[in-house]
Amino acid sequence: MNSHQQVGHHAGHVHANDHAHDHDHEHHKGFKGWLYELFVPHTHDAADSIDDALESSTQGIRALKISLFILLGTTVLQFLVVLVSGSVALLADTVHNFSDALTAVPLWIAFILGRRAATRRYNYGYGRAEDLAGLFIVVVVALSAVVAAWQSIDRLFHPQPLHNLWWVLAAGLIGFAGNEFVAVYRIRVGRQIGSAALVADGVHARIDGFTSLAVVLGAGGVLLGFPLADPIVGLLISAAIIVLLWGTIRSVGRRLMDGIEPELLDHAQSALERTPGVLSVPKLRLRWVGHRLLGAATIVVANTALSAVEETVDDARHQLGRALPKLDDIVIQPVTGPGR
Repeated sequence: MNSHQQVGHHAGHVHANDHAHDHDHEHHKGFKGWLYELFVPHTHDAADSIDDALESSTQGIRALKISLFILLGTTVLQFLVVLVSGSVALLADTVHNFSDALTAVPLWIAFILGRRAATRRYNYGYGRAEDLAGLFIVVVVALSAVVAAWQSIDRLFHPQPLHNLWWVLAAGLIGFAGNEFVAVYRIRVGRQIGSAALVADGVHARIDGFTSLAVVLGAGGVLLGFPLADPIVGLLISAAIIVLLWGTIRSVGRRLMDGIEPELLDHAQSALERTPGVLSVPKLRLRWVGHRLLGAATIVVANTALSAVEETVDDARHQLGRALPKLDDIVIQPVTGPGR
């Protein structure tokens, strides 16, 4: 089979794959779209990207450092209020905030590992450690939901009086403010550098912020004469965490399965097709390794001099680098088509 026949063999199959729409990334509208974007935000932002691998890791580590200290401060303040109030809903929120602070540690380690050069054993480098850290974050969030639910169920059967409810209200508002600041910061940086794990950690913080608001509701219910409002809110917090966690599981799991956003594939396809000398792009693959992209492409070029083909390949690689700032490396295989 000659090169032109190979192109024909792959063209139909690849065209369907490269341009198919991924239902997981369709844009929802209205309130559903707002809620989806709030808790399952995209991990890429082509308009505001950091194209240097070392700089992107530095940005990620800086975001983790700042948010870690903010969350630890919030957790300490809330725990002091738990001691003087006995609020189980606030305890559940405090445990979750503490777990959120701890998730920054493995992600921090993953960013540092990602800077290491590839070896003969790890030919693609250590970027996948970042995706494993994202999986760890999912597990920690799930465990914190179980702990919160267990504490709330125990308090339903063994109710205890609450004290200093106004302090509980204040602690809930502090928890929301601290977590929402961290969520916005982590998600923004995670999108810039293409880190699904950092975006997941930001969503984790956002969930914490809304559970802090739920604590405020529970304390308000107790003030109005409904003492079971506190453990009931604790259970609702746990249920909400589990439901909202599903979107994060899908995002992190997609990375581990080498899933790619179709929009990025479209950007790459367009960049290659508009490169002078490229007749068609029958095959194109991209995958994330941590927050960096790797790929492979087959391009059809005119049957001309070898030097002209090499120039076309170099130009194609340059066009891809401009279209995908997070692209670390791509293997481009030229095959010759009919002469012009």
